[in-house]
Amino acid sequence: MRPDFPARRAREKMPLAMRERWKRDGKAEAATQIAVAYGLLATIVTAIALALRGVPWVHPDPWLVAPLAVSLSLSATLGLAVAAFLIVMTRLTVPRFVWARRLHEELRPVARDFSAGQILLIAGLSSLGEELLFRGLLTPWIGVVPAAILFGLAHQMKGPSRWVWAAWATVVGLSLGAIFALTGSLVGPLLAHAVVNAVNLVYLRDHDPGAAPPRAA
Repeated sequence: MRPDFPARRAREKMPLAMRERWKRDGKAEAATQIAVAYGLLATIVTAIALALRGVPWVHPDPWLVAPLAVSLSLSATLGLAVAAFLIVMTRLTVPRFVWARRLHEELRPVARDFSAGQILLIAGLSSLGEELLFRGLLTPWIGVVPAAILFGLAHQMKGPSRWVWAAWATVVGLSLGAIFALTGSLVGPLLAHAVVNAVNLVYLRDHDPGAAPPRAA
């Protein structure tokens, strides 16, 4: 018998309205826990970076030396361009390819019952925590490629699509790391990460790929 079986059976006996409230409350608690964890991660990473070398949102040795306004503008522009590309690629691949559809289906339960506010909270704080860690702290220390590989490995999950998701995250990490190393500003990677997370979490929540078969293997 599974340890949660009595509780699960009790939930199944609840009236529908109570079960829906239980689900909402559970998801709200999960969203809060995720947000708090990423907030703590951002705080810890910032403290470590300040103790070791300085603020983690500025690269100490950018590839392109430019005035601050230029660096910020270029970083933001490149970040939004990468975000748009990733969102478009998601919309193109999920309906057409088996591997993309399978990945979407395996990730979908994570976002299925989140509200818009919970999605925005998770998207913002997860991007902040992960970008401060993998770009702000690790990229200047170990380089763009190793930091991207670690970023990809950190995105493994249970299921057949674990390496597809890790490979996708590695490519994204390379793009965001390159923006940070080029411009010296974390603004672009933060924007890209937050926008992609928010838009794709909504897509995961609202889109059921089972409604239409993929067009290619």
